[in-house]
Amino acid sequence: MKFVDEATVRVEAGRGGNGCVSFRREKFIPHGGPDGGDGGDGGSVWLVAKSGLTTLVDFRTQRRFRATSGQAGAGRQMSGAAGSDIEVPVPVGTLVFEADTGELIGDLTTPGERLLVAHGGRGGRGNIHFKSSVTRAPRRATPGTEGEARRLRLELKLLADVGLVGLPNAGKSSLLAAVSAARPKVADYPFTTLHPELGVVRLGPERSFVIADVPGLIEGAAGGHGLGIQFLRHVERTRLLLHLVDLSPPEGFDPGVVRTIERELAEHSPRLAERERWLVFSKADLMPAHEAMERARNAATALDWRGRWFVVSSAQREGLDELLSAVDAWLTANADNA
Repeated sequence: MKFVDEATVRVEAGRGGNGCVSFRREKFIPHGGPDGGDGGDGGSVWLVAKSGLTTLVDFRTQRRFRATSGQAGAGRQMSGAAGSDIEVPVPVGTLVFEADTGELIGDLTTPGERLLVAHGGRGGRGNIHFKSSVTRAPRRATPGTEGEARRLRLELKLLADVGLVGLPNAGKSSLLAAVSAARPKVADYPFTTLHPELGVVRLGPERSFVIADVPGLIEGAAGGHGLGIQFLRHVERTRLLLHLVDLSPPEGFDPGVVRTIERELAEHSPRLAERERWLVFSKADLMPAHEAMERARNAATALDWRGRWFVVSSAQREGLDELLSAVDAWLTANADNA
């Protein structure tokens, strides 16, 4: 399925039905009086967060959603039927903006959460409401009002506990495939990941967390270079970032590969740059274990790294248990800050 994380749609609520002008006409009741009923209210449009959806691709083919209008009132004080509401399913994590003004209308972060985006019109009043001691036979009724109509911009920010960041070909997709049931594309060339991938890591009964992998970042990503900037929003909701760094380059470790990612995170969002971030040195299987550990230790020293760091091999599953246990413990300890 093609991944789409932005869409523009038009929603139109139903119009309210008109009120009725009618008079009671029955044998032996010469002055029956008004009995026109009210019009029914128009249907409204709701967005509903649905688990299992991970893309807005369906809105590429259907861009207009319209609720039905209310029916007009009738004689004998009969009200018209109300229009039916419609519910439009969207992925959990969808932000809803007014397309013309950019105003944020709502943020659907919980499965089943509903957001009213277009209110149905009110039904008109029948002439029975206008009877008085002065006006015994009112020939007046009010029309139904128009329902709301607006253009919406939908923006998806996937919900995950942990986000993977790093340069292209740093081993993010390999890590995701090794620790979850996700099957992202893995190859030995840059930009194999073209859209975000989610994976669920299960450590035991009631012990699991979600990891999000986004396309690799390059220098200038925050200014539009490469693919990553289009998807950085998907790690904005994460609580912990795992920054993957390739240990295998023969020329040795360059601190610039870490500083580049730090700058791009800061330019995209200062809050994202301040998030808890651990270094994960990958591809340790391409060298002896002692050399991999020495390279990682020297890299942490060169960066003056104060946070946690790990050495892993996704291909051989070395160091993954330690990493996942540490992540699970950190998420549990910081559950109140979620």
